[in-house]
Amino acid sequence: MAATDFKDYYAMLGISKTATSEEIKQAFRKLARKYHPDVNPNNKQAEAKFKEVNEAYEVLSDPDKRKKYDQFGQYWKQAGQGFPSGGSGVDMGGVDFGQYGSFNDFLTELFGGAGPRSGRQSYSYRSSTGRAGGGFNDFGFQDAGAGGTQDTEAIITLTFAEAFSGVQKRFSLGTETIDVRIPGGAKAGTRLRVKGKGQINPMNQQRGDLYLKVELQPHTFFQIEGDNLVCEVLITPDEATLGAAIDVPTPDGHVNVKLPAGVRSGQSLRLRGKGWPIAKGGRGDQFVKVAIAPPKDLSPQEREYYEKIRAIRTYNPRSHLEKVKL
Repeated sequence: MAATDFKDYYAMLGISKTATSEEIKQAFRKLARKYHPDVNPNNKQAEAKFKEVNEAYEVLSDPDKRKKYDQFGQYWKQAGQGFPSGGSGVDMGGVDFGQYGSFNDFLTELFGGAGPRSGRQSYSYRSSTGRAGGGFNDFGFQDAGAGGTQDTEAIITLTFAEAFSGVQKRFSLGTETIDVRIPGGAKAGTRLRVKGKGQINPMNQQRGDLYLKVELQPHTFFQIEGDNLVCEVLITPDEATLGAAIDVPTPDGHVNVKLPAGVRSGQSLRLRGKGWPIAKGGRGDQFVKVAIAPPKDLSPQEREYYEKIRAIRTYNPRSHLEKVKL
């Protein structure tokens, strides 16, 4: 990766390098809403910005990834997986950098262009455990030894839709292009094996396997918990009090959900079989967490009726607090 390919994730989110985790989250939510495909249909530019914002948040919201990104810049993935760090720097085993213009130039030559390529699917490489012998060399990479093979791991970032339904991705491995089918139901951390597409051991020309490790872009509405999907839906005070039928997004489209009268803020409703695909077949469930959202701006008539309700209301949810003592 050339220095010109460096992505400034802080600039993408419009925040400083000293931003707190809450500031990062707020900046992401604001930009995600602005550039979301549902808000900007058929807008390729907005779609590209949405992907950039997701990518930046995925890194900066993770303390470990953010630390590596701050320390190693554009090579944070490779460095975090292949180089032993010590203090604020990197111990490269006494390598003479005099022949290189910069540390980035050294890394570029070392990786030989094996890092993420601009305009391609986001992925990065690292060496994995060599089979049939071998140990770590001065650069922290696994040496397969004369009689073994060497595997390679690539990190692939998917959207929720791609991971849910499955997708075919095209990779450029040096001079070779391969198509890989990602099955539906992949989660963050899922590892997929592509046999015979890893690194070639120059000692015996044997080729290892390629392992794809899945990472998911954050979704603005859904979250994954095990095999289940979790989401939050806002409801009005009258809907909570009287009950209502509301439309809720699911992976299969919107469904009509009946709210029972007296539902509490924070209560979850289960939609069976609407969750994440399960490897052995079937689907998990979707949990809809309701949150009561009082209106901020009332019309004169609405305010009049709310005041009338307050005047005649007999229910006091805090009555039990009268008996609370130290």
